[in-house]
Amino acid sequence: MTMGIMVISFVFMILGMLVQFRLKSKFKQYSAVPTSSRLSGKEVAQKMLKDNGIYDVEVVSVPGFLSDHYDPTKKTVNLSPDVFEGRNVAAAAVAAHECGHAVQHATAYSMLQLRSKLVPVTQISTNLSQWVILAGIGFMGLGGGNQTILLIGIVLFAVSTLFTVVTLPVEFDASARALNWLNTANITTSDEDAKAKDALKWAALTYVVAALSSIAMLAYYIMVYNSRSRD
Repeated sequence: MTMGIMVISFVFMILGMLVQFRLKSKFKQYSAVPTSSRLSGKEVAQKMLKDNGIYDVEVVSVPGFLSDHYDPTKKTVNLSPDVFEGRNVAAAAVAAHECGHAVQHATAYSMLQLRSKLVPVTQISTNLSQWVILAGIGFMGLGGGNQTILLIGIVLFAVSTLFTVVTLPVEFDASARALNWLNTANITTSDEDAKAKDALKWAALTYVVAALSSIAMLAYYIMVYNSRSRD
């Protein structure tokens, strides 16, 4: 049991590190490619919001590297310094992607709404699931464990897994909106479009790895539960 968890965790940890390394490499590569529009990430974001009729979302700079995100509660597009100030393909792609989330919010995109509804319960399930599963298996001083407790832990973990899966279409859609707008708004040329698409692809893969890791772990826990049920 312990070995199985360790193997799955190690495999996806390495895979995640490789994707993160590639993402940082791509961001650095495309940060050296100026856009023909010469707009900064802040200006790109402000223009995309305006073009989509969104006037109640503020574009702000936040500390960190690739710490960019959209905050629906504060209605802010938060851009890292490199993106906020950058006048390059990487900055334009990331800024437009985060604005893609703002557009999703403004248009009540169904998958974003679902993900938002899952946030509170996911926070609870993420904090509790591993401990409940360990207790159910018997790693918490409960002897051979308890099938009911293990099942509760699996259900809690399944909620977290569902969140990672729902996140995928949200991220892919935001990127699609960003790339389409960059092209139609003449922010990037066709050559720059390809580079922006490549940068956002690697960003999306970080979410894919997270989802696959969670699915693999959930499947393993279910197999453990089924094997114990047959005993």
